[in-house]
Amino acid sequence: MNTEMLMQYITYALAGVGILAFFVSVVVQVIKEMPILKKIQTNVVALAVSLILTPVAVVVLCIYYRIVIEWYYVFASFLEAFIVYLVSTGGWERITEIWNRSKYKE
Repeated sequence: MNTEMLMQYITYALAGVGILAFFVSVVVQVIKEMPILKKIQTNVVALAVSLILTPVAVVVLCIYYRIVIEWYYVFASFLEAFIVYLVSTGGWERITEIWNRSKYKE
């Protein structure tokens, strides 16, 4: 695999995380005022939505592109769901804070 393809895949992955985080945020904003979900914290609802939406999106993409669904695709989608959850709940600030703390400063 050359560098160009690797950068292309990284770009697709980041775009996918961004799109899924947007959808998770929209779904959470719509359903968080339901009577059953009012008592639950918004972060828990966002985590549950991302754990449902991300694997569904991976399966739908595999069906659309006629890719055989392997077990590790589903497993990776659950790992990606946590990243989507972090991004959708304002995780970029936390990630940049960790990055800034770990950078070498003169």
